[in-house]
Amino acid sequence: TLRAKEALEAGDWELVGSLMNASHASMKEDYEVSCKEVDLLVDIAQKFPGVYGSRLTGGGFGGCTVTLVSSDQASNLISQLEQDYKEQTGKHCPCYETKPTRGAHLLSIKNHKPFV
Repeated sequence: TLRAKEALEAGDWELVGSLMNASHASMKEDYEVSCKEVDLLVDIAQKFPGVYGSRLTGGGFGGCTVTLVSSDQASNLISQLEQDYKEQTGKHCPCYETKPTRGAHLLSIKNHKPFV
């Protein structure tokens, strides 16, 4: 959403996290495209110190979550997610730490610089 874009550009992580949490709640309750495993991961993450927000990502009906967490808590969150998920489901939960990037954009073939 435009609101999320503006919050990201402003570094307003609290607002970004709030929007992520609201988005997950909507996908879970309004659209019913989440599942218990994803909801468990989101719930664990949302309660963890340093987490701003967490939500389902991808096409729904399973898959992945994305969580905005302070960098100093990322590895601790991964450990907690893997431990709690294994305890509650008996399954391994692969987690990955990533950093946001610009994403898809057009590049010039000549100099490989962005058009925008």
